[in-house]
Amino acid sequence: MPTLFRFVVITAILAGIAYGTMFALVMFVEPRKAEISVRIPPEKLNPKKI
Repeated sequence: MPTLFRFVVITAILAGIAYGTMFALVMFVEPRKAEISVRIPPEKLNPKKI
């Protein structure tokens, strides 16, 4: 039983660290907003059928 309890505690600690990291990323990191344009050649839009 002690090994199961230790496993549950370690798993809970790791989950808490992961949750805290995700929360910190959401709160402190601001994504850069920019327009993106990608030129697609006409051959890819209307491929020739063989």
